[in-house]
Amino acid sequence: MKTKKSKIIIGSRESKLAVLQSEMVRDYIKEKNPEMEVEILTMKTTGDIILDRTLDKVGGKGLFVKELDKALMDGRSILSVHSLKDMPMEVPEELPLLAFSRREDPRDVLVLPEGVSKLDKSKPLGCSSLRRTLQLKKLYPDMEVKSIRGNLQTRLRKLDEGQYSALILAAAGLKRLGLESRINRYFTADEIIPAAGQGILAVQGRKGEDYGFLDGYCDADAWAAGSAERAFVKLLDGGCSSPVAAHAEVYGEEIYLRGLYYNEKDGSYVTGTLRGQRKDAEKLGRELAETLREKGENKE
Repeated sequence: MKTKKSKIIIGSRESKLAVLQSEMVRDYIKEKNPEMEVEILTMKTTGDIILDRTLDKVGGKGLFVKELDKALMDGRSILSVHSLKDMPMEVPEELPLLAFSRREDPRDVLVLPEGVSKLDKSKPLGCSSLRRTLQLKKLYPDMEVKSIRGNLQTRLRKLDEGQYSALILAAAGLKRLGLESRINRYFTADEIIPAAGQGILAVQGRKGEDYGFLDGYCDADAWAAGSAERAFVKLLDGGCSSPVAAHAEVYGEEIYLRGLYYNEKDGSYVTGTLRGQRKDAEKLGRELAETLREKGENKE
C-alpha cells in the first residue's frame, strides 16, 4: 500500500481557460481530501506558441499535450487536466486517462463582435478547425471562412477589433469563463457535429500511482459518450488535422451517436447516426466509423 500523498501537483496549459479547468479539478480534490495540498503547475505548450499556422500544418493535437506529458513522466506533476477534444487518440500506456468530468454544453456557437446584433456578411467567419469550416459551408454558403488561432481572449479581441464578422467557438469554454452573454446563436448537433470529447475535461495520470483522491470524480455518462466518440475518430485516424466529428448522447443504457467522415481525395463528407447500448460504447463508435467510411468512399 502506497503512502497517501499530502501534495498533489496538477499540470496545466497556461491559458486562462486551461487554468480555470485545472482549478475545477483541484477544488474537487480539496473538497474530498481537505488534508491535501494541491498546486497547479502551468506551462506553455508548442500548440500555444505556434499560432501563425493551422493545426493540421504543424502536427495536430499532440502539440497541446507534449509538454504536459513530459512533466508527468519526469514526476514534476502527478496529474494533467486537458480538454478531452485536444487529446490525441493514441494515449501512452504509461500515462492513462483516469477520469472524465461531467460534460459541459457540447455545442458550437456563433459569437458576434461586442455590441453587434447582426452578421456582417462582407467579413469572414473566424474558426479554428477544418471540422467547423466544412460544416459552416453548408450553413453559410455565401460567406468566407478564415482560420483564427490563439486562446479564447485573443480570438475575442481580434473579433472585437473588426477582423471577422463572427467566430465559431465551443460553448463550453465561454460558459466556464463566464462569457455566456457573448453567445448569439447555438448550433444544434445536427447543424454542426461537435468535436469528439467537446465539453468534457480529461484527467490523465501516471501508471502505478494511487489516485484514490479522485474517487467519485469520473462521470459515467461522459465516460461512455467520450469513449464512443474517441473510438469513432481513432478508427478514422482523425487528429486535429482531420475534420472528423463525433457526438454521442447518453439516454439511460442507450447511446445515440452522430458522426462525420471526410473523404480527403475529393473533399466531400458524409454524416450518419447509430443507436446502441452504452456498454458497447467503443464498439458503437467503430461500427459507425466503418459504415461512414464505406459510404463516403463508395458514393456515386
